[in-house]
Amino acid sequence: MKLTALVLLPTLAAAAPHYTFPKLTGEAEWSSVRQTANWQNNGPVTDVSSEAIRCYERSPGTAAPATASVQAGGAIRWSASQAVYHPGALSAYMAKVPSGSTAATFNGAGQVWFKVYQDYPTTSQNQYQFPSLNKADFSFNIPSCLPSGDYLFRIEHVALHAAGQANGAQFYISCAQIAVKGGSGSKSPSGNQLVSFPGAYKPSDPGLLVNIYNTGGKAYTPAGPSVFTC
Repeated sequence: MKLTALVLLPTLAAAAPHYTFPKLTGEAEWSSVRQTANWQNNGPVTDVSSEAIRCYERSPGTAAPATASVQAGGAIRWSASQAVYHPGALSAYMAKVPSGSTAATFNGAGQVWFKVYQDYPTTSQNQYQFPSLNKADFSFNIPSCLPSGDYLFRIEHVALHAAGQANGAQFYISCAQIAVKGGSGSKSPSGNQLVSFPGAYKPSDPGLLVNIYNTGGKAYTPAGPSVFTC
């Protein structure tokens, strides 16, 4: 099903067991998190070449009302609209806002995104066991070595229940505007640690085109870059 169909048929999509990531824990919905196009119908992004794969804003580039302050080396916590129902892979990315822009004005374009978290399903009897399944609250660490300043923080859950065919993977995405405080600035991501959205993924990536019901004993390979560490 194409994204446009999901947007035009909110009643049908709402009946599906989908979810959004509308807030940082303790905030009101869509406060520092940019309101996504699926805020009412919960429909996913399935086209990795679409600009929707970046932040999936309701209106592309539209800022959230607030920017959350987060301590470098500390945790950022997200709450889903409901427990993650689909088996899949959870990841988190950050993008440093360039000089002259703010978290509210930056659209996240370019090769600026780096991964700061990736869960890894385990394999048991040729099937994957997904750690994010049935959870509604998620916590990620902000690398302490990053420079202080404004960032976009992107949470992504890629549901893999229909990923046995190309473009079957379903992406549930949100971006929060954050200001990182107290960063040492001793290290920054570079080279192939930095990716763009769209551009980071291909439909044929093994982490996106996969039969999760019969793994053949193979370990799961997440899509995208390796996790940046200090």
